[in-house]
Amino acid sequence: MSTSRISLGILATLSFLLPAIARAEGDLLPSILIPGEDWQVVADGITFSDGASADAEGNFYFCDLKAKPPIVYKVAPDGKTKTKIAEVGVSGTKVGPDGKLYGCGAGKAVVIDLSDGKVTTLAENLKTNDIAINHQGQIYITETGKKQVTYLDAKTGQAKAADVGINKPNGIGFLPNQKTLLVSDYGGLNVYAFTVQADGSLTDKRPWATMHAPEKKPDIAGGDGMTIDETGRAYVTTALGLQVFDANGQLLGILPKPQEGALTNAAFAGEGRCYLYLTCGNKVFRRKTQVRGALTFMDPAAAEKK
Repeated sequence: MSTSRISLGILATLSFLLPAIARAEGDLLPSILIPGEDWQVVADGITFSDGASADAEGNFYFCDLKAKPPIVYKVAPDGKTKTKIAEVGVSGTKVGPDGKLYGCGAGKAVVIDLSDGKVTTLAENLKTNDIAINHQGQIYITETGKKQVTYLDAKTGQAKAADVGINKPNGIGFLPNQKTLLVSDYGGLNVYAFTVQADGSLTDKRPWATMHAPEKKPDIAGGDGMTIDETGRAYVTTALGLQVFDANGQLLGILPKPQEGALTNAAFAGEGRCYLYLTCGNKVFRRKTQVRGALTFMDPAAAEKK
C-alpha cells in the first residue's frame, strides 16, 4: 500500500476519533458568543484572582485572595472602575437577597455590607471553598477537604452537612428556578445536581453533567467555580478551560483559558449582565456574549423582569 494511502487512512481515523467537544465547540457556542468579540482585561497585577460574583446592576465582585491583606473589589458595569470593598480573604462570593455580599474563605463564612465594607462573621471552623445563596436566604458552602456540601443557617450561623461523598466538591450554583443546586467535583468528572427542599436539605443527588479532563489526568477535570445564565446553561471553570453545558447537562463546548494560569471562577456582570467575567491567575477578564446571567438571589418571577 502506498504511503499516501496510509496517511489518508490515519487522518480519516483521527478525524473519526476527535472528541465530541471539538465538534461541539464549532457548532453550538456561536449561539452564546458574539463574532469578533474577544477577552478584555478588566484587572491586572492581581496576586491571585478568585471569588467572582455579580449583582442585579451588573457590578462585578472578586477577591485578590493572596494579597497581603486579601482584598475584595467591586468593578463597575463599565468594566473599568475598580473599588476596594473590604480586606478579607474569600474564595467564594455571592450577593444575597438583602443586597449584602456573602463570602467564604480561610475557614469562615462572612457577610460584607456593601455600603460601608463592614465584615461580619457568620460561622467559623469550616473548610471553606465556594458559596451559593438563593432568594430565600438558603446558604450552601462547599467544604472540599471534608467531601461535604454544607447548609448554613443565615440567622443562627449553624452549619450542618447537606451532602457527603463528592470527592472534592468545589463550584456551586443554583439553576434559575432555584429548585436545583449544582456542585462540581474538582477531583472527578461530574457536576452533580440536587433537589433543594424547603428545610434546606438536599435530595435526589444525581450526576448532571460530565466534564472533560486533560489527557494526562483523564479522571480529573478540575471542576472549579461556576456561573449560570438565564436559560439554565452552566459555565464551569476547569483544567481545560470554561466548559459550557446546556440546561440538561449536555456539553456545548469548551472556551480556552484567556491566559495560562488557574481558571478559578466565572460570573455574568456588566451592562445588561451579558458580559462573561473570568478570574484567571493574575488577571480578571471579560467578554461580551449574547446571553444574560441568572439572578438566583432574587425571586425567580422578579428576576425574569430585571
